[in-house]
Amino acid sequence: MVTLVNNVQPAANDPQSGYDTYLEPDTRVPPKPQSMMPVVSVNGVEIPESEILEEAQHHPADNPGEALKAAARALVVKELLFQEAQRLEITATPQGDDTGGVETEVDAAIRVMIGQEIDIPVATDAESRRYFDNNRHRFRSEPIYEVRHILLVASPADREARDKARQQAVSMINVLQKMPERFEQLAEEVSACPSGKQGGNLGQISKGDTVFEFEEALVSMEQGELSQQPVETPFGIHIIALDRKIEGFELPYDQVSDKISAWLQAASWSRAVSQYVTILAGQARVAGIELANSDGPLVQ
Repeated sequence: MVTLVNNVQPAANDPQSGYDTYLEPDTRVPPKPQSMMPVVSVNGVEIPESEILEEAQHHPADNPGEALKAAARALVVKELLFQEAQRLEITATPQGDDTGGVETEVDAAIRVMIGQEIDIPVATDAESRRYFDNNRHRFRSEPIYEVRHILLVASPADREARDKARQQAVSMINVLQKMPERFEQLAEEVSACPSGKQGGNLGQISKGDTVFEFEEALVSMEQGELSQQPVETPFGIHIIALDRKIEGFELPYDQVSDKISAWLQAASWSRAVSQYVTILAGQARVAGIELANSDGPLVQ
């Protein structure tokens, strides 16, 4: 037997006691959802959580919390700069960009203020050449490969089809090792790639022209070699013949000087603006988020 005990004590001098005094909760107004993060503000100007949530999509991170923090920092930096532009009574006409978009009045004011208030040093030719001399390994042409291949389609999710295609590729590799002249014939007969109609010929390709797995196989192969094992990619199973390999070479300074100068200029701009933002942050009342220091990623 189970005994139910009523632990509700009647109120003193209450003619209606026990459960008779229970009141149903008012459910007509739903409870307000809790905020996902503390209120973020700059000098008393609150940055709405909705804007932070929208901005978060532009800040990839390992988890949503880090994305929200990055978004909040970005909006705080923007508010700091805009408030300073307002203090300096700077106005500007919004400009369009190469994609057809037009900047906001806030962005326009910040752009003009940065150009007016921050002195960005221009990289000299001597500085560019010094960077080139210290980083020659970064300025090389990419290798070029002349490649033929045979593609057997098999989805990575279909294990049975994948195994069957792999076994078929192994058999074909065994045949081609003895009779390499049959490559074009087999490509025309079984390859699922449009290149099969040209005997599997992909022509000249370089870094970024193919998926990672295919490219990795090319890097490890020697000129004139047939892939010893099937090469698996998201598209299926490949048999690769590397007909020619043209190694990359070091580029001369004249070909990369403009690129180096632009990169140094961008790096200099980023440092200068980051230092400027750090000064503004030190003079402001920022709540709800901690900004990085002058060496951190304040400006993107």
